[in-house]
Amino acid sequence: MKPGKWTLFGVPIAVAAIVVMLVVPIPSVLLDIFISINITFAVLVLMMAIRVNSVLEFSAFPSVLLIATVFRLALNITATRLVLLHGFAGSVIQSFGNFVVGGSLVVGLVVFFILFIVQFVVITNGAGRVAEVAARFTLDAMPGKQMAIDADLNAGHINESEARKRREKIAKEADFYGAMDGASKFVKGDAIAAVIITLINLVGGFAVGVLQKHLSLSQAISTYSLLSVGDGLVSQIPALLLSVSTGLIVTRSAGNSDFGFDLISQFRSQTHALRLAGGIIAGIGILPGLPKVPFLLVGSTVFFLGRRAESKSQIEAKEEEPEDDSITPLPIDTPETLISNMKVEPLTLELAVDLLDLLDPTNGGDLLDRVRGLRRKIANELGLILPPVRTKDNIDLPINEYAIAIHEVEVARGRAPQGRSLAIGGDLATIPGEYGKEPVFGLDAKWIPTSMKQQAIMLGATVVDRSSVITTHISEIVKRHAGELISRQQVKELIEAVKKGNEAVVEEMTSAGINLSEVQRSLKELLEEQVPIRDLSRILEAITERARISRDPDQLLEAARIAIGPSIVASKLTDGELPIITLDPYVAAQLQESLKITDAGLVLGIEPTYLRRVIEEAASIFNDSETKGKSPVLLVPPRLRTPLYRAIHPMLQRISVLSTSELGGSYRPNIVGVVNVANASAI
Repeated sequence: MKPGKWTLFGVPIAVAAIVVMLVVPIPSVLLDIFISINITFAVLVLMMAIRVNSVLEFSAFPSVLLIATVFRLALNITATRLVLLHGFAGSVIQSFGNFVVGGSLVVGLVVFFILFIVQFVVITNGAGRVAEVAARFTLDAMPGKQMAIDADLNAGHINESEARKRREKIAKEADFYGAMDGASKFVKGDAIAAVIITLINLVGGFAVGVLQKHLSLSQAISTYSLLSVGDGLVSQIPALLLSVSTGLIVTRSAGNSDFGFDLISQFRSQTHALRLAGGIIAGIGILPGLPKVPFLLVGSTVFFLGRRAESKSQIEAKEEEPEDDSITPLPIDTPETLISNMKVEPLTLELAVDLLDLLDPTNGGDLLDRVRGLRRKIANELGLILPPVRTKDNIDLPINEYAIAIHEVEVARGRAPQGRSLAIGGDLATIPGEYGKEPVFGLDAKWIPTSMKQQAIMLGATVVDRSSVITTHISEIVKRHAGELISRQQVKELIEAVKKGNEAVVEEMTSAGINLSEVQRSLKELLEEQVPIRDLSRILEAITERARISRDPDQLLEAARIAIGPSIVASKLTDGELPIITLDPYVAAQLQESLKITDAGLVLGIEPTYLRRVIEEAASIFNDSETKGKSPVLLVPPRLRTPLYRAIHPMLQRISVLSTSELGGSYRPNIVGVVNVANASAI
């Protein structure tokens, strides 16, 4: 039978058989086999828990825990039935009753209750608490982790497919720890049930032996008590193994290696601790009155291992040859050099002198690679060829700070302390660091030592390195100022690229007399509203067609927006739904009547107080919708779109203004509010 068929039929049949065992008696020979399978399965689960690198490699563990618990309880009930009916429950239980506990009821009970205390009080309670805390922290950390994925995606460090995989991993981790929070209760309940079943077996055995089979008290104790204790031990041992497995799983952090490798490598890295511990233990052996051989033997062994690990580390360090730093000669002040230095760069990143390590690949600096990836990301998203980001040091910047400039005008500033990482979310009160804000989204954050990254992650925080923070900040600034970054030369290059695949469009545009400045203005307006210009062929077609009627820049812009309207609508959808804010017909009529043609195009000539109330009403509806997880668009008549957007944008930058002519594609409209200023006068 193929493995797929085993998956389809084998597992459900096995689970059903376990449930049947609860009520149907089975022979002692078959019980011996099932007990052996139970112990083997518990050992197998323990080995898997030790070997996994991440909890998601054993994501079926909560369900496995439930099935193993039910199976063990079924074996308990079957053994109880055989003990009380026949005074015999198979060779395995008989062996545990005689061999493991030496045939003594007192010894058996003591060993059984010690195992119960170890499992219930120590391991099970601890694993349950860790699972509960892990579930809470995992859920709390989800928004921050999503933000970190978006940061890497914006930086071009990962592609959309990798981002989707990471988001799925975060969701699976949250589901896993949530399931483990409940599954740990199975282990706790199983430990209590084992004690109760053993006590019932003891009392029931005495009653059956003395009252029904007329055995003497000593014979009843000899026959039934040892079997009951043996049954309890047979169940308690695999239960203890599964409890240990639960503790290992819920305390396991994701790593590149399994638990055994991490444990040995981390102990080997602490050579000083090994030598110190060995010396202390050997010193204890010298004290009078204590046995010398065991302490001296163990202490000297640990000290020897520490010395050996240190020697190996020194050899590895010597094999790494440091590279000589070469001194770059200062450039000569030629006219060409001076002219080059006079050039105003479109996009500049200035770093304080202590942040220059981010640019040095030999010291692990990957900021330049991140910025190159960002250029690819922006090109794929917006269709904008981002100019090279000039990175330079600035001695006037305070320590730990960086600045982002557009055409050498500073537009943003942030911090990236050396040797620190930005932790977002989680309970970080116990970790040293400096509180602050995440520079893009304004989230509460804390700059913590990079060496404490794992501790912060375990406390539910999302930890982002300095390069990711800076790259994400640059990405957000570029999107906000994309219209300022598209130059006429870039427009020419984009048109040349269109010409190679769609020559007719460019030829028709040229014959219509459309120049680069008109195309640049339309593309700039689109980018300022964060509308991608990737579909440049259709944009040029629309501009060319409208230019035969009017060369008004606003009309050319609206023609371009209508041409790519379905794409604009698609970018605003949430699960196929388009949240919409509309204007009351009276308000729309008042605004349209106030339109005036000026040198700057159509503008609203309405009374400022009335316009402010319209904007405030739209902002109120928009903010209420955002709290519910929706980002609605303001839908207006075509003539109102451009002038109303220019009026509303300075006060409410997050809202998108669409005209009814742009609607297209497949979507479900959902009107979340209507802007109605009934009590105001437009005069």
